[in-house]
Amino acid sequence: MQVQLNKSLISSRLKNVYDGWKNASQNDEYGSIADAEALLLHCGDPAGEDEPVRKGTAFQTWLLGYEFPSTFLLFQKDRLLVLCSASKAKFLQQIKEGNPPVPVDILVQAKAKEPPSDALPKFVEAYTSFKRVGTLVKESSSGKLMTEWEQAVSKSDQKPELVDMAPALSALMAVKDEEEMKCIRTAANLTSTLLVHHIVVKLEMILDKEAKITHEQFASQIEARLGSGEGDDAKGPDMKVWSKGRGLSDVDWASTEYCYSPIIQSRSTSAGYDLRSTAESSSDTIAHKGVFLIAAGMRYKGYCANLGRSIIVDPSKEQEAIYNLLLSMQSEMLKEIKDGVTAREVYQRALDIVKKEKPELEKNFVKNVGFGTGVEFRDSAYLLSLKNAKHLKTDMVFNLSLGFSDLVDDNGKKYALHLVDTIRVGADRSTALTEGAKSTKDTLFFLNPENEIDVEEDKPSKTSKKPPVKPLVNGSPVKNKTVGGKVLRNKTRSAAQEEVLMTAAAKIREHQQHLHESLQSAGLAKYSEEGSGAGEKEGKTWKRFQSYKGESALPREVESLRISVDRKAQTIVLPVHGFAVPFHINTIKNVSKNDEGDVAYLRINFQTPGQLAGKKDDTPFEDPDSTFIRSVTYRSSDSHRFDTISKQITDLKKEVNKREQQKKEMADVIEQDVLVEIKGRRAHKLPEVFVRPALDGKRLPGEVEIHQNGLRYQSPMGSQKIDVLFTNIKHLFFQPCDKELLVIVHIHLKAPIMIGKKKAHDIQFFREASDVQFDETGNRKRKHRYGDEDEIEMEQQERKRRQMLNKEFKLFAERIAEAASTSMGETLEVDIPFRELSFEGVPFRTNVRLQPTTECLVHLIDPPFLVVTLNEIEIASLERVQFSLKQFDLVLIFKDFTKAPLHINSIPSGQLDDVKNWLDSVDIPLGEGPVNLNWGPIMKTINESPHDFFQQGGWRSFLGGGDADSDADDASDSESEFEADPEELQSEESSDAASEYDGSNASADSGSASGYDDESDEGDDWEELERKAAKSDSKRTAEGKGTRGGDTDSDDDRPKKKGAAKPKANGKSKKR
Repeated sequence: MQVQLNKSLISSRLKNVYDGWKNASQNDEYGSIADAEALLLHCGDPAGEDEPVRKGTAFQTWLLGYEFPSTFLLFQKDRLLVLCSASKAKFLQQIKEGNPPVPVDILVQAKAKEPPSDALPKFVEAYTSFKRVGTLVKESSSGKLMTEWEQAVSKSDQKPELVDMAPALSALMAVKDEEEMKCIRTAANLTSTLLVHHIVVKLEMILDKEAKITHEQFASQIEARLGSGEGDDAKGPDMKVWSKGRGLSDVDWASTEYCYSPIIQSRSTSAGYDLRSTAESSSDTIAHKGVFLIAAGMRYKGYCANLGRSIIVDPSKEQEAIYNLLLSMQSEMLKEIKDGVTAREVYQRALDIVKKEKPELEKNFVKNVGFGTGVEFRDSAYLLSLKNAKHLKTDMVFNLSLGFSDLVDDNGKKYALHLVDTIRVGADRSTALTEGAKSTKDTLFFLNPENEIDVEEDKPSKTSKKPPVKPLVNGSPVKNKTVGGKVLRNKTRSAAQEEVLMTAAAKIREHQQHLHESLQSAGLAKYSEEGSGAGEKEGKTWKRFQSYKGESALPREVESLRISVDRKAQTIVLPVHGFAVPFHINTIKNVSKNDEGDVAYLRINFQTPGQLAGKKDDTPFEDPDSTFIRSVTYRSSDSHRFDTISKQITDLKKEVNKREQQKKEMADVIEQDVLVEIKGRRAHKLPEVFVRPALDGKRLPGEVEIHQNGLRYQSPMGSQKIDVLFTNIKHLFFQPCDKELLVIVHIHLKAPIMIGKKKAHDIQFFREASDVQFDETGNRKRKHRYGDEDEIEMEQQERKRRQMLNKEFKLFAERIAEAASTSMGETLEVDIPFRELSFEGVPFRTNVRLQPTTECLVHLIDPPFLVVTLNEIEIASLERVQFSLKQFDLVLIFKDFTKAPLHINSIPSGQLDDVKNWLDSVDIPLGEGPVNLNWGPIMKTINESPHDFFQQGGWRSFLGGGDADSDADDASDSESEFEADPEELQSEESSDAASEYDGSNASADSGSASGYDDESDEGDDWEELERKAAKSDSKRTAEGKGTRGGDTDSDDDRPKKKGAAKPKANGKSKKR
């Protein structure tokens, strides 16, 4: 298959070359070729694998998209002359079809066995006709064509003057277009993934096991992640590593390679630490302590990305300070490097930071802080040094390299530190393209002081090696690994020393104190004295109701001065003193009809201020001090007519209320813009998926398509469709089918949309993972099998099918995220639930598994779905936390106080620590109490005056905060008006058991732990318990007659056997 060149891209870049050359006199960057009459680019045989990419090869790759060895290009003012072999000429002929800015002439060299052609003489003649030619003076190439060229030019009488065009070529390639940026982003993602998911993990393992491995062997293992071996022994890329990266699903692995062999250095490196990119991993065994320098760079489709990290085991305070300086310096430099600054200013700014923070390190600071990168790994024309005056422009890409060399540690040994990342220059600031393993918690590994002491006491004479010490685990998730006597992934040295001493509960309590303090200060700032009503719920406003515009609009029936109901105008017309007076239905509260003998009375009650109304009837009034008619009563002997009028008014009132309720429910439903279908290519599709909420009709799978500004789900016959715009997507989830029956792509919307006649906040696309369409009746294979081979084969097929489903749905979710990010300009990321952090609870009516994600808490398996955004939560309240109960409840209060709190009931008490740890890890403040709170009245009180609530202590005093144990008395004193009534604080365990949670396992547990005392370890059923309770009540009533007026000691009067059986109910002894 013939290689297809990107003709339009080649023409565009040729135009850039000629435009830059034409305007060279006005631009300093192209000054080197301003007087050149022609430009010569000669490429000989390919460079060796260990040699860096030459600038000529880099420029050729940039221009043509591929490297063409033994090919000469002569740029003339009016044409482009190409000298190459016949096979290359076939490919390069495509350039002529792309509308190039100048004519392209191709001179074809003769093959080896053919007579020589006149191609080379013609090319030499054209070259020697010029007096001044730009070329790469410092580059030398080899090969047959180069030898023939040099001989032909040496024989020529006239030779042009040569000028170096390298700076001009660097300027042409410096600013990257969108195609180049895609390649560099992929290279950066590859490099970051390699670092985070392999290099750092592998290094931790080496330190953990104190493995003996050389720097060179470690580097070779890293290189093998891209594949190794040849022929039958060849291994492809290690997808266990690469699959963990972001946006690497469509990588062309044939176009992926290393820029250089990964560099690993430690204190045992015999040549010492070397910060240059030309350094090599030595054959010395890796040390297990001190500074480790890592550098790795990857090339994708010819474009490079590079990073470097410093990892320190058992750092001194000085080393910590220097590394923190590197971190802060990089952050500052990303703000400084922007469009228009010079390379000299960049270096000077970095040097100024060093002089200000640690002037004694100025002599150790690197001589340059990076270089331009792209097709050429290191472009020296854009060196970020004090001598370079070149200006930086938007979309240039640099390798920002900060470091200190020849530093001396406490033992007098030399070491170095560096922090290297690939960055993109922007208009206002730069952004880092490579990331990961940069913060102190990822790079500073500490020794455990307590373990050191133990080892020294056991073996005072030997100090060289310390055996691995088993880490202390206190039941909570272990965030800090203790391996080989080292505490890994810690923030500061002081925290590392306190790590062993502090329990998980103490750490959570300390963290919660900080969270509550910040929450209190934020609340006071948000609800200031002047804006005290900012968080108040918008009350119902006065709404005018107009029945008729004038007397002429009244219906004819009113002429008879009888009561009439006008359904069209939603009005009741009443006769009052000879006048027909209309009353809108919303002014009427209710109607009642009574019969007394032969006379019937019809009483119509109106809405008036001061009534003891419920929540639904708290209607505001324009002027509450006006005089109101509370009711009107009519008397008639026609009882049937009053029955009819009463029914008409009641039905109209119900109809209006229902309409208002529907209107209120649909208030937040939005009308989406029109979906713009993608043109020019086929839309990405996910076939054979079901949708929830389901469409009308038979349940059949459809397909989802990704278009320019949204998604479209289409039913099989194309009769129904659902459009979802990217601008309305709030969260995007992918849930794999691991341990589940469904694989899911779930979309949570910012505002609900109508699907059929219902509004939907969530749309889900899923496929069933289990395959029931297989033959269990045996086949030809079964006759020859006498074991579990067929079952094993089916299990393997099932596992493989699930992996393929996960891969397909995850890829589609990533494509949605990429398309949405491109369309909106805002990043939309795929969120995946963490099953290992899940817990069970009852958010609605059934017991379900709730799974945290990076940004949310979700339940996506069955409707109704639950999606709670974590950054919208103000505080979490843990209720019914008692030693004797098997379950507790979780209430989430939102930052928008007008939203009702979310109740998640009946969570098993065994998961209390896990829930606490998770909530604390996502920085959500906690409150804890033994009983349920009545949150309706509480939130109503808070909404009336949020300012007063926070002035009087806020959540910390109300719920106890992170230091509830120590400040319980103070908190109770400061609760004031926000202290809930005893009725509000009553326990809801028994009501839970008898309410909507009936039938679920969780509610059964809750009921059994609420207050029923079993006399047997096995437990009785409900009928037995009710029978015993009735018997006990009747017995107590019989024994307690006559004692109604005084205090009764019912507990003491109870039979002793009952009292003795009480501890058995919970399986606990009294001593406990």
